[in-house]
Amino acid sequence: MTETRDLILVEDDDSFARTLRRSFERRGYAVRVAPSQEALEALLETGLPDYAVVDLKLGGASGLACVALLHARAPAMRIVVLTGFASIATAVEAIKLGASYYLAKPSNTDDIEAAFHRAEGNPDAPLDGRQSSIKTLEWEHIHQTLVETDFNISEAARRLGMHRRTLARKLEKRPMR
Repeated sequence: MTETRDLILVEDDDSFARTLRRSFERRGYAVRVAPSQEALEALLETGLPDYAVVDLKLGGASGLACVALLHARAPAMRIVVLTGFASIATAVEAIKLGASYYLAKPSNTDDIEAAFHRAEGNPDAPLDGRQSSIKTLEWEHIHQTLVETDFNISEAARRLGMHRRTLARKLEKRPMR
């Protein structure tokens, strides 16, 4: 008899959520999907999962709030954060808030399931000697400021010393999904 593993998928992209759901169900997971923090709160009232996969950007909201909520309800839960544009700032925040792992999209079910089982860090992880470009450093600074302002574009622009429209244009060129 196989043991059912419960998983909550917090993802606002319907087609991606459907694909991940089917893939995890084929692997023996009981999957519930929440497209928003409000939907997640409702699902948590019906039971706590063993695992969670959280998209970093949920429409205009941050998935980091969902990570904090999940971790507060079940500290032992294995939480993996997915994002279309990984940054050091959001990776650090996700781990501080209780995520077990942080993966950049595209990631498949194998990557996510492997991340669920990585309990310890790897001290032998290769150190990349490549220097970051100015554009990458700028993007990470912008993203850190967005995290600090809870993704408030106007406040982030003020803190960065740029016009709100300039920041909005930069975000359109390099979206945070």
